[in-house]
Amino acid sequence: MAVERSPEEQLLATLAAVAPGTELRDGLERILRGRTGALVVLGHDRVVEQLCSGGFTLDVDFSATRLRELAKMDGAIVLDAAANKILRAAVQLVPDPAIETSESGTRHRTAERTAKQTGMPVISVSASMRIVALYVADRRFVLEGSAAILGRAEQALATLERYKSRLDEVTGTLSALEIEDLVTVRDVAAVVQRQEMVRRISDEIAGYVVELGSDGRLLSLQLEELIGGIGPDQELVLRDYTDPDRVGEDVADVLAGLAQLESTELVDLMHVARALSLTSGGETLDTALSPRGFRLLSKVPRLPGAIVERLVVHFDGLQQLLAAGIDDLLAVEGVGDQRARAVREGLSRLAESSILERYV
Repeated sequence: MAVERSPEEQLLATLAAVAPGTELRDGLERILRGRTGALVVLGHDRVVEQLCSGGFTLDVDFSATRLRELAKMDGAIVLDAAANKILRAAVQLVPDPAIETSESGTRHRTAERTAKQTGMPVISVSASMRIVALYVADRRFVLEGSAAILGRAEQALATLERYKSRLDEVTGTLSALEIEDLVTVRDVAAVVQRQEMVRRISDEIAGYVVELGSDGRLLSLQLEELIGGIGPDQELVLRDYTDPDRVGEDVADVLAGLAQLESTELVDLMHVARALSLTSGGETLDTALSPRGFRLLSKVPRLPGAIVERLVVHFDGLQQLLAAGIDDLLAVEGVGDQRARAVREGLSRLAESSILERYV
């Protein structure tokens, strides 16, 4: 049974199928150069078949040259969903005329209606305007050249670098404040705010990587270098400060709530704090908080997640963990002498380095 994809996921999959370096993109560019135009359906099922009139069945392997030659004829071309086979050509598509469309040209109107009615991506190549438009569900997306996409991607990457630098600053400050037991709602909200900003801009750049295809390899490497580990760190911050009785699915709910914040709301720390459920009742941004210790314990080398869980549950707070001696740590199930010393030394080093970074 096929897993149903969201419109956003379907659009990204379609962009990947027509990205530079793919056989399909080569075929579309050949059509543009030949100034013939085309209508291509990416997928075939019973609904698509009902919309097809006339033409002929091929069922041959896909190639860019075959697509170009078939586009010289009037009518649409139907491919399989993976664009590996050309199934039909020179067909007339007859979608429901009652389906609303914002397009004016015949080919584009047919493409939009067919996409809406069948749920299959449809590609329309305009000979007169020399553009390639994708119709995916209710969305229309015009393909651009690599140069234009790279220009926007480089601007986004520069923004991401600034966001990441600021995130490193506030995260370092939070670590020092946790050691000193001086954390407030404002400090946690500031870190989560920056993490969400970085996530959003990185998602935008990831979309550019998909559009660029083989031309986006360098951009992909730069993105991976900048955002490595941000996802897990965001979850650890939330586990440190959300209600311990609601850990698990609640973290996913909080992440979903953060993603739904408008840009104007995200820059307001109070909105972020409310999304984290840290300001219910009379709490303010200056209300004191105490971390449970998940994030700092995750920085101790070679410490399994199960042991982290047991340590957090046993000591019920980072300050108790920091004050624990070797004998106290040995009382935790699964913590032997060697691991107890590793935890004690690891936390001591983290405490020392965090304080030094804050005040030196």
